[in-house]
Amino acid sequence: MGSSDARGDRTSAWSSSHRPKFQFRRGILDELSREGVIVDRMTPSPGHTAPIDATDRRIVEELRADGRLSMRALAEKLHISRASAYSRVERLHRDGVITGYTAVVDPERYGFGISAYVYLKISQHSWKAVRQRVLEIPEVWHGALVSGDYDLVLLVRAPDAHSLRDLVLSRLQTMPDVTSSHTVLILDELPTDAHQPRF
Repeated sequence: MGSSDARGDRTSAWSSSHRPKFQFRRGILDELSREGVIVDRMTPSPGHTAPIDATDRRIVEELRADGRLSMRALAEKLHISRASAYSRVERLHRDGVITGYTAVVDPERYGFGISAYVYLKISQHSWKAVRQRVLEIPEVWHGALVSGDYDLVLLVRAPDAHSLRDLVLSRLQTMPDVTSSHTVLILDELPTDAHQPRF
């Protein structure tokens, strides 16, 4: 991939939008929706964003630990008023600090028994087209445009070795604008903290 490609995207990362959706019991997301703050996913405000203070950071950590917390429970944990909790969470959504809520899934128990990183080299100026094609593959859980010998790094998960082989050889390597690939099997995954998976 040449240096003339859009460098503004070189640190881009994405997760496919068609990953499994999970319905939680009523919590902050539902309360904000009822208040008209958000419907599905907030669009960050284009203007100035407020500085993040210690209370904001505690809110984020509490929601990372349990996105199902009710607004009342969140306020009690932080020893702030419910109105203040509403206001702060709304602002964190509006400013794009909190971009959504999700469930952390155990891949093996969900039916994906094998995982790998797939490194792809792509043709010049083809990043956006390849990105769109990759987003349509449900086995791709995460991807990033990177510097170095390869252009894309994909985290892929499949039910078994045969399915992984088919994914890499028949669907990724044969994709238009992909010139070469390298696959590395994941032997184990370590969590970076108590709330989020490593990858």
